[in-house]
This record gives sequence, structure tokens and C-alpha cells, in this order.
Amino acid sequence: MTTRLRILDDGAWLSVDDTRRVSVSELWRLESADFCECDLADLVVENLLETGVEGRTVQVRAYGQCIACGAKSTTGWVPVGRVVDGEFVDIDREGVLTSTSDR
Repeated sequence: MTTRLRILDDGAWLSVDDTRRVSVSELWRLESADFCECDLADLVVENLLETGVEGRTVQVRAYGQCIACGAKSTTGWVPVGRVVDGEFVDIDREGVLTSTSDR
């Protein structure tokens, strides 16, 4: 079964099978040494840049700002959901997310 992933509205939404599932303006707790110098970045997501899949995990690269230190940057690949039995299931983005530089 194919799952369609698209970035919509100039990077404002991640669409999964033509349903808007992940949006900008979310606050993510991000563990990423590459994003900023904070142990955990408090990232306000401003733009979704790319989407991809690693196994069943749906990932995005996003641009945003850490509200703790003010750094603005692009993330590595951040998991936002999984495809389970053909359905998209959100990953709890209120918890700590880990960014990877590779897929």
C-alpha cells in the first residue's frame, strides 16, 4: 500500500494521504547537537522543508527557532509519525524528539 506524503501551503503543513497532519507553529523539544548549543532545543517550527520515510517512520526536515537561545536553523531528519497497517499514527511531539543528520 502506498502512502502519499506532501508538503503543502509553502511549508506550513505535512499532508499524509491528502489529510493535513503536521503543522508549523508547533513547539518541539529537540535533542540535536547540530541545531543549537542547548542540551534540548525548544524549537518553534516555522517551515517544513522536506519529508521522507525511514522504514515505517515518517520524518521531516524543518526550519525554526530555539526560543531558549534564539538560534535559527534547519533540523536534521525528525520523526513525526509512523505508518501502521496503512494508517498514519502521530508520534508524540510533546515529548523529546531526536534529530538525525542522515536518513
